[in-house]
Order: sequence, then structure tokens, then C-alpha cells
Amino acid sequence: MKKVLTVVLGLAFAGINAQEKWSLRECVDYAVKHNLQVIQNEYSKQIQDSNLRMAQKNYLPTVSASMGNNVSFGQASLGTTSIRNDQFSNSANIGADILIYNNGRLEKTVRKTQFDVEASQYDIETIKNDISLQIARQYLTTLLNKEIVKIAQSAAENAKKQFDRAKITTDVGTTAQTVVAEAEAAWAREKQNLKTAEINVDRSLFALAQLLQLKDYKSFDVEDVEISEQLAPQMISVDEVLNTAYESQPQIKAAESRIKSAEAQTEVTKTAFWPTLTASVGVGTFYRNLLNTAYSGYDQMGNATKEPGFFQQYKDNFGQQGGLNLNIPIFNKGITKLQVEQSKINENIAKNSLEQQQQAVRQNVQQAQFDVDANYEVYLSALEAAKSSKLAMEFADKSYAAGRTTIFDLNIARNNYANAQGSVEQAKYNYVFSLKLLNFYAGIPLSL
Repeated sequence: MKKVLTVVLGLAFAGINAQEKWSLRECVDYAVKHNLQVIQNEYSKQIQDSNLRMAQKNYLPTVSASMGNNVSFGQASLGTTSIRNDQFSNSANIGADILIYNNGRLEKTVRKTQFDVEASQYDIETIKNDISLQIARQYLTTLLNKEIVKIAQSAAENAKKQFDRAKITTDVGTTAQTVVAEAEAAWAREKQNLKTAEINVDRSLFALAQLLQLKDYKSFDVEDVEISEQLAPQMISVDEVLNTAYESQPQIKAAESRIKSAEAQTEVTKTAFWPTLTASVGVGTFYRNLLNTAYSGYDQMGNATKEPGFFQQYKDNFGQQGGLNLNIPIFNKGITKLQVEQSKINENIAKNSLEQQQQAVRQNVQQAQFDVDANYEVYLSALEAAKSSKLAMEFADKSYAAGRTTIFDLNIARNNYANAQGSVEQAKYNYVFSLKLLNFYAGIPLSL
């Protein structure tokens, strides 16, 4: 997927620092920007970008300059005699070399490096997608825990009302002391459940802050988002999702780019079988000074000639040169052939990696499809159970008020209804996440 995964919450977007509660989009945007693994892979891509620029610059000639100074002392042979030969010399040269022909090595190297850059970019997008899904799952877990807190609050309030009613009836003598004791115990249990639910919210917020790698997690909170109670079954087929996933998932794209890179590397390696033609040009000059005499030789008349000065010699000795160099490979112990075979093996490794990625995506899609179907059935069952539990609780409440059942029976009915409500919320959020995950593989951005 060439575009970075965008998580849309459907609420007004404001700056992170401008509000206390974070939206899902803010969480994802912050995570993909500050996650250390993302940053690490971005550095790796920068290296690949640099490799590409270096490969492109190989089209340019290599230019170098040199300057040398030498001094020598001693005798020099002249026929049967020897003379003193102390001298100082200086030379300056500048030259350029350029590759003219090597069966397209430079072009193939550039193409190979471009595929490496593509693969690095897809690696970054893969990590961002993984982080986004982790954030979405933990975000929904936090919302679920907040819904459970609401259920626990309602149960605690009802238990408090039951205790107040039992206390009044016990004080006037219409109910036994055990009734108020049980009502007080039930209220205490519900307060404990409420505290546990609140701690679970804090725990899920802490886990989300850890995913975001926030230093100050204590003041962190998320926006409250209402999930519809009327959930519809998904209608997308697995084959449709797989076709889209194979075409869009960045891990698939990265594996495809690495196959192309391996194939391009094989072509680069094969250029070693071909001749290499290079051209070179250069200019240079030199200066020499005999330290033991001011004369450099004799003219045609036999008169001693004075040694020219530095700049005059540089002018007189200035020269140019150019050339072509053809290097024809004949035998290098079969190393090039073995290198080509290694490149072919790397191609097979890259193709196998693509199959592994496709298999992983296929399994993830099939798992998501299974979870969607299973969680929807669990959700429908939980709704039915909650409906029945609510009806049973209402009958138990009326029976208790009429004196036909005990407070123990009423508390059991209330607990069953609270548990059923929690099961509904759990099933609902499980279904929502599995559906969003399946839609994500189908190319639909995550949203709530």
C-alpha cells in the first residue's frame, strides 16, 4: 500500500496539545511519527537513498589531480666518469577517466538500487500498518473497559438502592436482619467490581500509552466513542479481500520489489563476462632544478645554457595525453559464473519470501473472516442472553418486592444480568475489531 495507513475516527480533529483526550487518529498519527522502529527503518531507507544517488553519479567521469616534489643527492654515471647529480623536481598533473562500455552495468546497478529503495519504503509502511492495528485494538479495548465501568456503576447504584430499601424494611421490622446484611454485602461486591473495572480502564490506557511511547502516561486519556448497538453482518467475500490484499499490502509490495532487485543484481553480475572500455584524458607539466649548478646543458655552439626558471619550465614542459583502455575478461577461475549462480539463488530466496508473505496475508485474512463470523454469532447470542437475563431480573425484583423470593435470588438475577451486559459489550467490541481488520485487508481505512 503506497499511501500511509490513515485511521479515520469520524470526529473533529484538533491538535494533540489543544485537548486532554486523544482521538484514534491522533494516537495513530503520533505513533507512526515517533515509534523508534519506524525511525530505525527510515534511517535504513536514507542509506538506500544514498546508495541510489551514488549509483547515479557513477555516470560522471572520475577526475583527479596530483602534485609531487622530489629531491635527490649523489653521483651520476657519465661514460667512464661520474658527476655530481643533486637535483629537485616538481610535477603537476590532472586527469579524468570515464566508463564508455560495460554492457549496461551502470544502468542495471541504478535499476537494482531503485528496487532496494522501493522495498525500504514498503518496509516502513508495513511497520506503520502493524503499529496502527495495535493502536486500534488497544483503543477499542480501552473503550470496552469504559463501557464495563458504566455497567458496574449502574450495578453499584442498583445495589445501593437495594441496600437503602432493605435497611428501611429491616428498621420497621418487615424483613430480617439478614436481608440488610446481604444487601450491604451485595453493595460492597458491586463497589469492588466497579473499582476493578476502573483499574482495568487505567491499565488499558497505560498499555496504549506504552504503545505510543509516551513519557507522561498518567494524564493520558482517549475520547469516548459510542459504538452502535445495531451491528450488521459483513458481506465481503474472502476472495475479494485476498485479491485486494495481494495488490495493496506493503509487505507483499516489498517482497515483489526485492525479487526485481535480485533479478537486476543477476544482470549486473553478468556484465563481468563482457569487455570494459574506458577513456582517459589528462594534462601535466614538470619542473627540474640541478642543485649543484645553475646550468642545464650546452647549446649548439658549445656554450653553457642557464637553467630556465620555474614558470618557464612549467610552460615549456606542458603536455596532454588521452587514451582508450579495453579490458577483455578471459579467465578468472570461474568466479563470475559462480557469482551469477549465487545471484540466481538470491532470486529464488526472494521469490520464496514473496510466497511466505502471501501465505501470511492469506492466513490473516482467513483468520479475520473466521473471527468476524464467529464474533457476530457470539454477539447475537450475547444479546439474546442479556435480554433473557434482564427479564429474569425484572421478575426477580417484582417477586422480591412481593415477598415471594429472597434477596439472595434477587442478587443472583442482578449479577447474571450484569455479566450478560458485559458479555454483550465484549462480543460487540470483538466483532467490531475483527470486522475493521478484515476491512483493512480489503483496502478500507480503519474507522469507528
